[in-house]
Amino acid sequence: MSVARVTEISSTSTKSFEDAIASGIKRATATLRNVRSAWVKEQQIKIEGDNIVEYQVNMMITFVLEDDDKADIA
Repeated sequence: MSVARVTEISSTSTKSFEDAIASGIKRATATLRNVRSAWVKEQQIKIEGDNIVEYQVNMMITFVLEDDDKADIA
């Protein structure tokens, strides 16, 4: 049996949504173990004048919790 946890993160980029996603995943996998999937929940852009200056994504990251051999679940 495995148990997973879902956490929400936000990531930004001045290049693209794809770059924001890649940066967010890279950071999440550096901190969390057993990352299995991500769902892009929201996308936003920041505009200054008539230019897009920032891309932002909010993602739900799913990671599997490690087994605790000391836990006795009956």
